[in-house]
Amino acid sequence: MVVEDVTRVKDYLNKTKLTSLDYVINPYVGCPNKCLYCYAAYMSSFSKHSEEWGEFIDIKRTNKRINIFKIKNKKVMISTVTDPYNSYEQKYGTTRMIMEQLVRSEAFITVMTKSKLVLRDIDLFKKMKHVEIAISISMLDEQLKKKIEPYSSSIAERLETLKKLKQNGIRTIVFISPIIPQITDFKRIIEVTKDYTDEYWFDKLNLRSSFKTKMFGFINEEYPLYNSIYENIYNYKNSRYFDDLSEEIEQYCIKNNLEYKNFSAGT
Repeated sequence: MVVEDVTRVKDYLNKTKLTSLDYVINPYVGCPNKCLYCYAAYMSSFSKHSEEWGEFIDIKRTNKRINIFKIKNKKVMISTVTDPYNSYEQKYGTTRMIMEQLVRSEAFITVMTKSKLVLRDIDLFKKMKHVEIAISISMLDEQLKKKIEPYSSSIAERLETLKKLKQNGIRTIVFISPIIPQITDFKRIIEVTKDYTDEYWFDKLNLRSSFKTKMFGFINEEYPLYNSIYENIYNYKNSRYFDDLSEEIEQYCIKNNLEYKNFSAGT
């Protein structure tokens, strides 16, 4: 059972140190998707909760409207440490509320999600000057997805979501992230999605703290032959695997005339 709480914040808009962005908006604290690899689990230490990451969700509320003049021509991402269209969005509508405030914004807005619920807000996206929707996909195997990303939309639902967004004139991104060593087949994902994707983003699997232990346990149980590869990457900090893969991604995207951003090099 996920613990639900409402938390008051000063502003939905937060300045970020991420080099490719100016501001981020995270409508929730916590994420009930419970992805095995979730890098955002470190956020637990900044919350008042004793529950594990994925076992609580704080619904943000503020009376302050987003200053759309402040973000004119700025890059804004929704979200970086939660899924804005998680299963509680249907109940609380925080993301919808935020999107309604951004309709007349001239910011460059990127929405990141794994959820088919994003389709609910197509009416708002169509009114926005600059908006793009990034759908995260790490694998195409539904059974594997259920083990690694148990509470997010199915792969089939995500693919259908991409199609519908594209059909409605919304700019689409497939975020192939995290690239899970020996498991993520980026070429196959591109092949399946290329007809309704404007751009591809790539990022590697980062493992640290408690979710590193969880992911290592999963690999040991499901793919023991990969144990030494994961040890080499994440315990011995050998960047060769992702450096080579990054080069392969670059060559593939250039050869196939794909628009892309590649963040996958190094450890």
